[in-house]
Amino acid sequence: MVSKCCASMSPVGFHNLAQIHINGEWKTAEVAKQTPLLYVLRHQLDCKSVRFGCGSGHCGACTVGLNGQAVQSCETPLGAADLQTVETVDYLMSNEIGSVVHQSFIDVQAAQCGYCVNGILVSLVLLFRQNLSPDRDQIIRVLDRHLCRCGTHTRILKAVDLAKQRLADLKLHVQGGLNGTP
Repeated sequence: MVSKCCASMSPVGFHNLAQIHINGEWKTAEVAKQTPLLYVLRHQLDCKSVRFGCGSGHCGACTVGLNGQAVQSCETPLGAADLQTVETVDYLMSNEIGSVVHQSFIDVQAAQCGYCVNGILVSLVLLFRQNLSPDRDQIIRVLDRHLCRCGTHTRILKAVDLAKQRLADLKLHVQGGLNGTP
């Protein structure tokens, strides 16, 4: 399905079709390739879990996975996602690692208002997919691109530690390791 809701974002003649493998399905967007991925995800592909925070890549609320790497979708042009795999928090929470990380955040009440948490969860799930036992420096580097205006950083780190322990325990009980992709 091709949507033209954002057609006015680009001058006549600069529209392009982009195919994105988003959350396990191929979708098509028609908009200028320099349009921020965030706008395409929210307005054309109806991915409301990807949030607008600052629009300049500083807060991390709009973080998505692009080919397994966390990127701020407000500063990533649509062209960078053309024919690539994009994963949002909705999709990432549907696998074992995502479920464990999400439940750990709930159990320690890591989020206060919750606006920033979707981007944080995306970054953490992608980190744990690569390494089930990241050290504190790796965790801090991943969280460095995220801003929690409510100041729950201590609870977020507590949730990460809990998730790390639960994933280690789960790995011991699951033959063949954990499933990091839905």
